Amino acid sequence: MLQNIRDNSQGWIAKTIIGVIVALMALTGFDAIFQATTHKNEAAKVNGDEISQNELSQAVDMQRRQLMQQLGKDFDASLLDEKMLRESALKGLIDRKLLLQGAEQAKFSFSEAALDQVILQTPEFQVDGKFSSERFDQVIRQLGYSRMQFRQMLAQEMLIGQLRAGVAGSGFVTDAEVLAFARLEKQTRDFATLNVKADPAAVKLTDDEVKAYYDEHAKEFMTPDQVIIDYVELKKSSFFDQVAVKDEDLEAAYQKEIANLSEQRRAAHILIEVNDKTTEAQAKAKIDEVQARLAKGEKFEVLAKEFSQDPGSANNGGDLGYAGPGVYDPAFEKALYALSKDQVSEPIRTDFGYHLIKLLGVEAPEVPTLASLKDKLTRELKAAQVEQRFVEATKQLEDSAFEASDLAQPAADLKLTVHTSKPFGREGGEGVAANRAVVTAAFSPEVIDEGANSTAIELDPETVIVLRAKEHLKPAQLPLESVSAAIRAQLTKEHASAEAKTRAEKLIADLRDGKAPLDKAIDGQNWKITEAATRAQEGVDPAVLQALFRMPKPAAKDKPTFSSVTLPDGSLMIVRLNGVNEAAAPTEEEKVQYRRFLASREGQQDFAAYRKQLEAEAKIERF
Repeated sequence: MLQNIRDNSQGWIAKTIIGVIVALMALTGFDAIFQATTHKNEAAKVNGDEISQNELSQAVDMQRRQLMQQLGKDFDASLLDEKMLRESALKGLIDRKLLLQGAEQAKFSFSEAALDQVILQTPEFQVDGKFSSERFDQVIRQLGYSRMQFRQMLAQEMLIGQLRAGVAGSGFVTDAEVLAFARLEKQTRDFATLNVKADPAAVKLTDDEVKAYYDEHAKEFMTPDQVIIDYVELKKSSFFDQVAVKDEDLEAAYQKEIANLSEQRRAAHILIEVNDKTTEAQAKAKIDEVQARLAKGEKFEVLAKEFSQDPGSANNGGDLGYAGPGVYDPAFEKALYALSKDQVSEPIRTDFGYHLIKLLGVEAPEVPTLASLKDKLTRELKAAQVEQRFVEATKQLEDSAFEASDLAQPAADLKLTVHTSKPFGREGGEGVAANRAVVTAAFSPEVIDEGANSTAIELDPETVIVLRAKEHLKPAQLPLESVSAAIRAQLTKEHASAEAKTRAEKLIADLRDGKAPLDKAIDGQNWKITEAATRAQEGVDPAVLQALFRMPKPAAKDKPTFSSVTLPDGSLMIVRLNGVNEAAAPTEEEKVQYRRFLASREGQQDFAAYRKQLEAEAKIERF
């Protein structure tokens, strides 16, 4: 059973936890989600289960950070609407609460041992391919979790994952649906195209037309809203030369480092489960029988293959591989660490059932010397001191900037230099202005309107700055002379495209009425013919393909259907659909692929519908 859980954890569960870790590594301060709150701190209730204001605040902050990370410098922070962010975050928390309640109602569950195995098998918690308690604690501390909080979060993710797999995995499709989809997917079309080119050279624009467009679209021709900032920059690296490490601190760090080393033990086991089919007494009798056969000289690995009910390890003679403390059930671990090499335990009872445990091997930890670790430990000890000084200096900078009317005094207090940026807009700029947090602060009402210093802004884990607006360059109307060329180019393209569209529509009408030949050159241009085009035909503009497969089937061979597509340069492409070719019946292999795709899509739709049903039937109160 233990090995079976370990093997299964390589699937969706492991992917879930890895995905959660990767997503959360960029975030901080998430632990408040699991803190208890009072009734007056409620943001919503879902079927009586509360969502706290703390949870909502953290979710809003996370959503804001994710948007800024995903959209980068193209993201205009001024467009953020706090009310919309709050509503979106609250909806996400309500959906999550509904899914957790749905998983509970559907009686999805897993054991604590299964949760242990997921953590054990997560690569982010391993060192040299083996689970490391120290690495585990380090990672979850970086995420802002205690062990209990992390396990609670992971447990929730696993439950939601089980629910999603259970609902979405039940999607199915009929043979008729598979055949219908295959018919459409494999269908090909015979068509021809003719390009009606836009002719910008034939367009004659007057100055009055340009002026009229300028006046009508005056708001589009403004200088950008820009700001110039002064700022002071505090760097963590500046403190490294100011700290030293004492010998006694180095020795203490070394002793702590080697104290965390633990031996790895390779266990094998034979498991007889206690479950609905096997009573406690029956399982105990069976394990006693196996123990008796061992005593007569039969081999452990042979008996494991014959009797063990852990399918993941039975075929390997019960071998569970190497693992350190904290991995197995406490009773299992206690028995394992009491054994000598090749010794077999007495029957041990755990939540799974009865085990016979054999110790196959022990790997003692290699204890490094102080000399080999000195550089590493010195860096870590100095880093800890630097971190403390950096935090204190950041607080001092923030307090000083809050009290000051400019940046001169905060800079003098911390021996910093006041820098000045180039002008930048809400889309950001160069240097510090490339950071979205800087742009957001620079254009905040407190800084740009009230003239206050900003709070401390973290550019990266090593750098913080405080800024103030030096000059606000407000939007101003651009003169006609500076934009007339762009206006003239835009109007020329629009007029040329409109003329091309008129000619294309006239030509299509003539083709339908038989006034123009179907297969002869028109205005010196030949039709470009393509036969048996697929939905992913190479060499054909995607917009043309999209229009082609939306066109109705021709009534007859001499009655093609027509459509047109406007190209990026303003030209019109006339599309003539000559015929629709039905495909041969799909092969069995193709049916399997189509069925898998359609079932997956159906499952996703079922899960979406299930979520809507949970919401429709729930009692949701928003405060």
